[in-house]
Amino acid sequence: MKTRQVIVVTDGDEFAKRTIEFIAKKVGGRCISQSFGNPSILSGEDLVSLIMQTPHSPVFVMFDDCGYLGEGAGETALKYVATHPNIDVLGAIAVASKTHQNEWTKVDVSIDGNGELTEYGVDKYGVAEMDVGKQNGDTVYCLDELSLPIVVGIGDIGKMGMKDHIKHGSPITLKAVELILERSKGYVE
Repeated sequence: MKTRQVIVVTDGDEFAKRTIEFIAKKVGGRCISQSFGNPSILSGEDLVSLIMQTPHSPVFVMFDDCGYLGEGAGETALKYVATHPNIDVLGAIAVASKTHQNEWTKVDVSIDGNGELTEYGVDKYGVAEMDVGKQNGDTVYCLDELSLPIVVGIGDIGKMGMKDHIKHGSPITLKAVELILERSKGYVE
């Protein structure tokens, strides 16, 4: 069985769905549109089945816990997908949310609301936070447990005060995807 190269996105609302579908088309990838949901409703097994049916990579998959503290359905599915032997995760987009409780992850780099790279995590508006390499979010809790090649933090996909809106080409999400693809040693176009 062939492997599929996947980009994990820790957001699954309607804005994320439209943005990720747009970005996937722009970079020649595929989006598992059925993975959208707030919270995620498909199991890891269901998602792997859909991923394996795609004609080529990269495949974008969305995961969302809808603010549930601890490991919710989105993170359970994410862990299953990311550790599946036929899935090669190229990287993750760790999406900020208004949650500032216990949900955070380490990020390799973030992209702020102006499209600039920063060592700091960012909030949902894309404003740099106080912590270096730390991103608060909703469905990011398990990313540190996974061996991912790169984790890029961004604000709320498709929003960030209209700076990432699809009518502007979703430049911040696009830049995060381009960064993941650029740094992925094994990515094959």
